[in-house]
Amino acid sequence: MIRFENITKVFPDGTKALRGVSLTIPKEQLVVIIGPSGCGKTTLLKLINRLETPTSGEIYVGDKAISTIDPVELRKTIGYVIQRIGLFPHMTIEKNAALVPNLKGWTKEKTTIRIYELMKMVGLEPEQFLRKYPLELSGGQQQRIGVVRALAANPDIILMDEPFSALDPISREQLQNEIKYLQEKIKKSIVFVTHDIDEALKIADMIVVMKDGVIEQMGTPTELIENPINDFVENFIGLERINRKKSVGKREIQDFSSFFASEWGSHYLEVEASMLLEEAIALLENESSKGLLVKRSNEVLGFVNQSILLRAMVAKEEVV
Repeated sequence: MIRFENITKVFPDGTKALRGVSLTIPKEQLVVIIGPSGCGKTTLLKLINRLETPTSGEIYVGDKAISTIDPVELRKTIGYVIQRIGLFPHMTIEKNAALVPNLKGWTKEKTTIRIYELMKMVGLEPEQFLRKYPLELSGGQQQRIGVVRALAANPDIILMDEPFSALDPISREQLQNEIKYLQEKIKKSIVFVTHDIDEALKIADMIVVMKDGVIEQMGTPTELIENPINDFVENFIGLERINRKKSVGKREIQDFSSFFASEWGSHYLEVEASMLLEEAIALLENESSKGLLVKRSNEVLGFVNQSILLRAMVAKEEVV
């Protein structure tokens, strides 16, 4: 758990970036901080690993005030992924990924096992990529390595500062899907800054909406859509988006079951959204089902058939 207690941040030029912010970020949740440019979201993120220092107030990780922890030691325990990726161009992917484990004194065997495991989790074959250099990889591949490096030393907290904003739409969507999949597997406390409300609504467990250095509202994507606290939050999310999401949610509850029953009878299977593409394709090949009803925690997300899955697989291979 990360707790901000009455945090104020004033920069030397007099800019008030944060104005008495109090916030608790739950453990093992993906929390997205969002708001317009200059609202203080990146400053709030950087306070967690002491890249910035509050003018007043205190930040706690668990029950320990981070002001009492050496900044270098603190950063060894926190993963950090940024928009510019920040890989060292003169080092191989393997050496980039091993930086923090090496700083923490891990054995070579332990580090290698961890990196191989993470490479497979982000969809990159270790034998194919670890000996390459960053400039030999696409932007999407480099960003995946950035995620591997952030996770390599198995930190409890991951900070992500607009990590996907510079990528093309296809790579961005794939990485959004992958970060959700990873979070379901590894259960870390992830603080994710973005300016993209669609990205926030897609990946977040909780969303923090900021304006002018204060928190306007914090809640789940559903809570923000159904009950925006004021005009700013409502306009930031967008009335069209709110109405569309409400409409889709209503249809999911009322119409999907009868729709699938009428179209496919009993010839479909219900699966969790965390299932890998390869597993889903294999499942349809081995069953007489016409498609898969995709759910997350009993919420219907949609329906896919084999054709859709195969197109997704081809797109993934072309991008990576």
